[in-house]
Amino acid sequence: MRVYVVWLLLVVLTLLTWWSGQAGYHGQGLVAALLASVFIKGHFIIADFMGLRGVALRWRVLVHGWLVLVLGLIFLAYRIVM
Repeated sequence: MRVYVVWLLLVVLTLLTWWSGQAGYHGQGLVAALLASVFIKGHFIIADFMGLRGVALRWRVLVHGWLVLVLGLIFLAYRIVM
């Protein structure tokens, strides 16, 4: 049951991201909100679909750290361009 709830959350967050682009919203605040949305989606994918919920803390920290690094670099690239 949990997997279906997580899947629905992922779909809703994805649709909100799509809708914000279609509506023409832009700006640094939106980018930060979208990256936060991506972090939330990444967390649930890591925990539930990759099966890392309940494994040793070091594995969760490693994979979440990679996610934070990638999102941080994306935000940095956005800041440099803008």
